[in-house]
Amino acid sequence: ILEILIKGLQRLEYRGYDSAGGSVSHEWEINAKSIHLIKQRGKVKALDEEIHKQEDIDLDVEFDVHLGIAHTRWATHGAPSPLNSHPQRSGKDNEFIVIHNGIITNYNDLKKFLESKGYEFESETDTETIAKLVKYMYDNRESDISFATLVERVIQQLEGAFALVFKSIHFPGEAVGTRRGGPLLIGVRSDHKLSTDHIPVLYRSCDRMFDLCGNSPMFPITLRCSGSAVIEHTNRVIFLEDDDVAAVMDGRLSIHRIKRTAGDHPARAIQTLQMELQQIMKGNFSSFMQKEIFEQPESVINTMRGRVNFDDNSVILGGLKDHIKEIQRCRRLILIACGTSYHAGVATRQVLEELTELPVMVELASDFLDRNTPVFRDDVCFFISQSGETADSLLALRYCKERGALTVGITNTVGSSISRETDCGVHINAGPEIGVASTKAYTSQFVALIMFALLMCDDRISMQPRRREIIQGLRALPDLIREVLNLDDEIQRLAAELYQQKSVLIMGRGYHYATCLEGALKIKEITYMHSEGILAGELKHGPLALVDKLMPVIMIIMRDHTYTKCQNALQQVVARQGRPIVICDKDDYETIKNSSRTIKVPHCVDCLQGILSVIPLQLLSFHLAVLRGYDVDCPRNLAKSVTVE
Repeated sequence: ILEILIKGLQRLEYRGYDSAGGSVSHEWEINAKSIHLIKQRGKVKALDEEIHKQEDIDLDVEFDVHLGIAHTRWATHGAPSPLNSHPQRSGKDNEFIVIHNGIITNYNDLKKFLESKGYEFESETDTETIAKLVKYMYDNRESDISFATLVERVIQQLEGAFALVFKSIHFPGEAVGTRRGGPLLIGVRSDHKLSTDHIPVLYRSCDRMFDLCGNSPMFPITLRCSGSAVIEHTNRVIFLEDDDVAAVMDGRLSIHRIKRTAGDHPARAIQTLQMELQQIMKGNFSSFMQKEIFEQPESVINTMRGRVNFDDNSVILGGLKDHIKEIQRCRRLILIACGTSYHAGVATRQVLEELTELPVMVELASDFLDRNTPVFRDDVCFFISQSGETADSLLALRYCKERGALTVGITNTVGSSISRETDCGVHINAGPEIGVASTKAYTSQFVALIMFALLMCDDRISMQPRRREIIQGLRALPDLIREVLNLDDEIQRLAAELYQQKSVLIMGRGYHYATCLEGALKIKEITYMHSEGILAGELKHGPLALVDKLMPVIMIIMRDHTYTKCQNALQQVVARQGRPIVICDKDDYETIKNSSRTIKVPHCVDCLQGILSVIPLQLLSFHLAVLRGYDVDCPRNLAKSVTVE
């Protein structure tokens, strides 16, 4: 079981966590119930080494009951340390232990209450309050209760977002998982044919376990937060809903809820993950991020596959077909996202405004909520998220639903919270993205939003020439991306000149302002250099003061409606002794002649050019990080799926 847990954690290392821990039960004798905790700061490898140092664990012994839990932690409360790592425990005898992904917002109130009852805390985490609270509930129970019921009582006192898995010496052979606002799935594997593909939800009045195979127990059932960790063992999974409580006992599973509410589905379906183990391995690349940059010709094809007909210039988005007429009648589009997904919204705002002739707002989810932004019933709100679990975007989604707006999800993760909670949506189908810094998901989100814009004006006669131009641009896009990727050696040489610099400015305007923001974010994320994306039209209003002969400046100048204005900005930089590196059209001989250093990319239709201009910046950030000696896939302080506010 320890080997399975360690391998599972290694599959999750791409999420950029800072400590790891696990626990196994010694339950082979009825009177020798105990739980062994092993925790360590740093990589999973350090935890594995710590496990092999344990003198009181015989790694060669096999038992009939194997039950363990493990977690990789990203610090939110308390610095990375073994004491703050998960599992967290109820006390020194490990009566109850819990692993937690998320954040408990009322943990201070709970902690004060528990301290008043004599409980002593050893960590700085919010999670330890959960472990202490479940012990308090157990110690103060009126009569014998099931483990699932105990967990139900605990989560009624919790506020915030969480995915939790509990173990206890009082309930040997059992584990209980639950979620609210954070993802949790159950992997199902059996040597026997399952008797059903749906697990009924049991309410408080029911208390029976559900055996999927008649009298044959299922081994193993694993509770995980990520499909990539479970795929080695099974591709059959159950996605839990908010406030579901899943109990596993001796290989049998039951799913509980406290009470039935309107809209509750009476069962949870067993689904098949369309993810293969080789898909999440690096292949011939040095990192997942490098692999994902070079996968973009294929990932944009997968985003368009079956949706864009290049022969008759039609676009079909099956996930929107039942709502497209309602969307076409709306008064305003609001694109809500965080980080790279926000930049995908900025990148496509102009073409959305052009093709829909609607006002388009692009909002950072956290700021959108902070402002209590007015939202109306005739608004359509898009929620863009690679993982579909981004906490700020999920909260914004619920805010918009409460106000009656139609909600649309743009995600890369089937079964994610955003894909389930929105009224309709588009899966971008980019394939698993493992690197923390998003690359192929950005370009696929970009393409998905372009396809939506094309769909919105498919019956507008005046728009047809423009639609045909963009659709034929999409047809050429994969080959043009391959052409840009051939610049890799040239960009590696540029990185060798820049990697010792402390800062870099990236300037552009129009369609390419988003490229500047996204390129600067990539450099921040994985190279830890200061970088800033600047709107070239704002150059004279302050940023020009930063320009001198030492400051690296990258400028994006393409032959579109902003070309002349960008040329003016270039002259202003050169006049201050700046030596800009210009990303330009390979046929723009004037810019090439007047610039000391250029990166030449192929020409595409203006609204798609941002996909081609961002790839050199993705490659540059990758090579800078390698030259600076950093872990490209796991940048410090960052997580792949940001499930906390």
